[in-house]
Amino acid sequence: MRTLFAGVLFALVLPLSSAQAQTVAPPTDAALRASYAPIVEEAAPAVVNVFSERTVQTRARSMFDDPFFRDFFGDRGLGGRTRERVERSLGSGVIVDPEGVIVTNNHVVDGATAIRVVLADRREFDAEVVLADQQTDLAILRIDAEGLPALPFADSDAAEVGDVVLAIGNPFGVGQTVTSGIVSAVSRSAAGASDYQFFIQTDAAINPGNSGGALVDASGALLGVNTAIYSRSGGSNGIGFAIPGNLVRRVVASAEGGEAVVRRPWLGVQATAIDARIASALGLDRPRGALVTAVYPDGPADKAGLEEGDVVLAVADQDVFEPEALRYRPATLDPGSKAKLSILRDGKARDLTATLAFPPDRPDADERRLTGQQPLSGATVANLSPALAESLGRDPFETGVVVTDTEPGSYAARYGIGRGVVVLGVNGEETDDTKALERALAQPARLYALTLRTQDGRVTTLRVGR
Repeated sequence: MRTLFAGVLFALVLPLSSAQAQTVAPPTDAALRASYAPIVEEAAPAVVNVFSERTVQTRARSMFDDPFFRDFFGDRGLGGRTRERVERSLGSGVIVDPEGVIVTNNHVVDGATAIRVVLADRREFDAEVVLADQQTDLAILRIDAEGLPALPFADSDAAEVGDVVLAIGNPFGVGQTVTSGIVSAVSRSAAGASDYQFFIQTDAAINPGNSGGALVDASGALLGVNTAIYSRSGGSNGIGFAIPGNLVRRVVASAEGGEAVVRRPWLGVQATAIDARIASALGLDRPRGALVTAVYPDGPADKAGLEEGDVVLAVADQDVFEPEALRYRPATLDPGSKAKLSILRDGKARDLTATLAFPPDRPDADERRLTGQQPLSGATVANLSPALAESLGRDPFETGVVVTDTEPGSYAARYGIGRGVVVLGVNGEETDDTKALERALAQPARLYALTLRTQDGRVTTLRVGR
């Protein structure tokens, strides 16, 4: 991509003096020609196309789908005939290690039965998923190749609004494409594309197929991984979002360290946003920081001395403007590292130091597969701990019994009870742990009333008759 800056010359009414004439020089060739080609030449070879296939089973409709017949035959006819069809999707990826390590979006390869990676030089390789992280919408792939071009990581915390960036990917499958723009916003938390809602916003054109591609800075380093757009039409409207490189780096490190699941350090704190009203009550000059509403006992924040009612203004010297920062900032750092917390308590500023650690895995999960003639049959459930809650994208302070898996075609699957749903009670009896849930479901009943908390936090009651 090449951008030319042409100067426009205007004739002046008044003649120039000889002295003035001597100071007017024609534009230099460098001034007339400005190009991103050197950056693209360095970065583009490390951006790949990712083709994935997944097999989807669909159930053929039958008369048993009609409620009239179900009144007579119940759920016995719901099995039906199933058909298989293959879905294909296209995305992009970035080589981050010369030994064949590639990062892409999880939604590009989620559920894939076959993944094919095509390099910029047109070589093709089969790829395997080394690690999939739904919380950040990142997946790490590996191909059997060596000596590949790879992008170094930029410090995404140093990105500033107005910085020039390039988006490289394969939009609409037309082939590798480069678009230019600037950083429109940093620390954007409203995109909703992952559980770690902390994105770099850019106006560089990003379209379907760009997912998993590179957002590079002016030095050609990986500033972020393109993941989502805001669009009413499905095309680029100049509002794109990229997962910051510092968070990507942490997921890549987990994969290269042999971790099957990404474990992220935490502070162990709950907080709420500060609006103008709260800021005025706290004596702040403007809305900023995050107001602490709860501190997990013996967690890093608790051990550092953070208290309910404190206002966290910065974490690791990075300003805080919304509660999401208290989750995002520690997630980019290594466990055991120390993070400075700049806080406001009783109107006075002070600094604390928190030693970051992984969320605890207490209580024990006690995972169980539920069976029998009851609506949760086919579901695997476990006791919630902060570690399990984090991996499921739930509130780490939440307790109870959570569904970790659902067998396709089971009763639980038919009733829409999937991974991440918390079971609060059965027929009015609270279920604090898996043992209590299994006991409650073992009681004979013609009608089951399940109290559930969905992924979005809503509490609902599901009534199922036998």
